Amino acid sequence: MSDRKRSTALALASALAGSAVLLAAPAAHAAVVDVAYDCKTPIGDKSAISPIDIKAVKDGEAYKLTMSFQKGVSSSPIELGKGAMSPSAVILVDGAEKVSVPVSGPPNPEAAPADTPIKITDLSGTYTPKKSGEVTFTAGVLTIKAMGTTTTCTPGNSPGPSLELDVTAAGGATAQSGGGSDEGTLPQTGPTDSALALGTLGGTVLLSGVAGVLWLTRRGRRARS
Repeated sequence: MSDRKRSTALALASALAGSAVLLAAPAAHAAVVDVAYDCKTPIGDKSAISPIDIKAVKDGEAYKLTMSFQKGVSSSPIELGKGAMSPSAVILVDGAEKVSVPVSGPPNPEAAPADTPIKITDLSGTYTPKKSGEVTFTAGVLTIKAMGTTTTCTPGNSPGPSLELDVTAAGGATAQSGGGSDEGTLPQTGPTDSALALGTLGGTVLLSGVAGVLWLTRRGRRARS
């Protein structure tokens, strides 16, 4: 096999590998979004702004969602003892499908002083897509239950989504994956497990390129013989 043919074959294999990685590159975008909550409390209306972060991690055919609050959004006129407050919320899914995902978290791990913004623990829940495609995740209504009372906080500023990503329904496929594989979906924004999937896919294409070189080599030998 001539040097020119070998160079051409290797260049083609490299180009295919690069294209495969681009195709497998996940379409995901995450942002910390300021949510202005209007709260109905037992002692009157309150308002507060908290930056909200939403993450998603692929878990089998579902996605585990985690909603994090960087600031407290409500306070109590009296001290809340450890474990006295239980938070829950709704994450709004839009795009390929429109659903509401309930999320909840553990009670407050420490006592919350009076008239001090209450730290909301991370809230988690499970989203199982029924349709494949791009979806967004946006903070919805927050509910705080404490000492027999209920406080309801509604986003009043029409916040944008905290997370956008391509999801794959059970037995379905995203436009990027081109099949039933999850390699191109980036189901999370935290751990980099998807990098392994990208590396594997790229490696497969490179091996195909090497096979092409071997085929050209054998073909060249047969031509000379």
